[in-house]
Amino acid sequence: MTDFETYQSPFTWRYASAEMRRLWSEVHKRRLWRQVWLTLAEVQAEYGLVHPEQLAELKLHVEQVDLSRALEIEAEIHHDLMAELKTFAEQAPSGGGALHLGATSMDIEDNADVLRIRQSLDLVNTRLSRLLLLFAERIERWSDLPLIAFTHLQPAEPSTLGYRLAMYAQDLLFDWEDLRRAHRRMRGKGFKGAVGTGAAYAELLGAENLAAFETKLSTRLGLPFFPVTTQTYPRKQDYLVVSALAGLAGSLYKFAFDLRILQSPPIGELAEPFGKRQVGSSAMPFKRNPINAEKIDSLARMLAQLPRLAWDNAAHSLLERTLDDSANRRILLPESFLIADELLSVVDRILRGLVVNESAIQRNLMIYGPFAASERVLMALSKAGADRQAMHERLREASMIAWNTVSQGEANPLAEMLAADTLITAYLGAGEIRGLMDASHHLGDAPHRARLLAQTLREAVESGVHPINEKRLHIKSSAEDGS
Repeated sequence: MTDFETYQSPFTWRYASAEMRRLWSEVHKRRLWRQVWLTLAEVQAEYGLVHPEQLAELKLHVEQVDLSRALEIEAEIHHDLMAELKTFAEQAPSGGGALHLGATSMDIEDNADVLRIRQSLDLVNTRLSRLLLLFAERIERWSDLPLIAFTHLQPAEPSTLGYRLAMYAQDLLFDWEDLRRAHRRMRGKGFKGAVGTGAAYAELLGAENLAAFETKLSTRLGLPFFPVTTQTYPRKQDYLVVSALAGLAGSLYKFAFDLRILQSPPIGELAEPFGKRQVGSSAMPFKRNPINAEKIDSLARMLAQLPRLAWDNAAHSLLERTLDDSANRRILLPESFLIADELLSVVDRILRGLVVNESAIQRNLMIYGPFAASERVLMALSKAGADRQAMHERLREASMIAWNTVSQGEANPLAEMLAADTLITAYLGAGEIRGLMDASHHLGDAPHRARLLAQTLREAVESGVHPINEKRLHIKSSAEDGS
C-alpha cells in the first residue's frame, strides 16, 4: 500500500499505468541487473571462468530481489549496485563469488537501462498504435461532417471534423515512426569495463577473444552494443529517446489545446467526456471544465523541458565519464516515459468518449459559413464574365455590413444581400447565388483526404511501415475513390 505519510511522486499513484510503473520500479531494475549478471556469468562459464554448479545456484536466486537487505547494505557502503551485488552473493554463496567478474558498474547498469528503455518504448508504441487506429475510426466517422475552420482564431473557411482529426493523426504518425526508429537504434554499452577498453576482460580471456565474447553476450541479451563506449554508453542516446517522447507530447498537446478552445461555450462544438457525478468546480456547480485536456497540456509542457536535461547530460559528460548525470537520470528516464504513458491513456479516453455537438457545429457554420461561401460566388461571377476585382470589392463591402449584423447577435444576412444585389444578379440568378452560399459544400477534397489518411494509419500499424515516409501519398481522384 502507498505510504501517504511521506512524499510520494504523483507518478507513484496518480499518473501513468501500472504496467509502466512496474517497468520503472526499483524491483524490476534490480531484476534486470541480476539478469545481466547471470548472462555475464553464463558466457564466462563457456570460457571456464564460472563453474556449472555456481551457475545453477545463481539461476535459483536470480529473481529473489530482497530490497530490504540491499538497502541495509547500501546504508553502510553508499553504492546501490554493489549493495544489490552483495545481496545476490549472500543468497548464492558459491555462485556469488563469480559475479561481476571483470565488470564495472556501468557494464551492468547501462545494459539494464537500455533493456528497460526498450521495454518502455514497446509499451508506448503499443498504446500509440492503438490510438492511431482509434483516430482512423473517428476520422472516417466524421470525414463528411462540415464545420467552420479557424485561422488566427478567427472563423475562416469550412472543413470537416474528420479532416481536422486527420491533422492531429498525421502528426502522431510521424511520432510513431520516430519512436519506432528510436527503438531500432537502441544500443547497450556492452561489456567494456571502466573506460571502454575492455582491459579487465582481456586479462581474463585474452584480447583476441573480446569480440567473440561481446558477440555472445549481445546474442544472449538480445541487445546490440555500441562499438565504442567510455564508462557509459553515449548519453546522446538518452537525448534522442527523450526528444522522440517530447515530440509525441507536442502532438498530443496541440490536440488537447484545440479541444479546450472548442469546448468553450461560445464555440461549444466538441467536449471531453464528463461523468454523471463529476464535479467541475468547488464554487460553481454548473462548471464543466476540460480537466483532462488541461492535464495533458500540463504534463506535456513538463516533458517538453526534459530533452534539454538529456542534452546537458550528453554534452557535459567529460572525458570518459563524470557522475553528474546519474542522479537526474533516476528522474529523467522514468518520468519521460511515465508522462508519455499518461498522455496516451488520457487522449485515448477522451477520443473514445468525445462529445460532438452537431447542433453547435451547424450553428457556427450558419453564422460564419456565408462569409467563406462568398468565395464560391466570386469564382462563379468570374466564370460568368464579371470583372473579378470589381466583384471582389462588392462582396467585401457586403460582407462588412453582414459582419456588423452578426456581431449584434442577428442571423447572417449575406446570402440574401447578394441575391438582391442587381450588379451581381446581372451575372448570376438569385437562386444560384443562394445555392452557392451554402458553405457546407465548399470543402474541396477534404473528406477524401481524411478517409485516405485513415487508410494510411491502418496500413502503417498493420505493416509496421510508415507509408508517408516509404512512398509519397497518392491522392486519388474522387472517381478512383468511388465517392
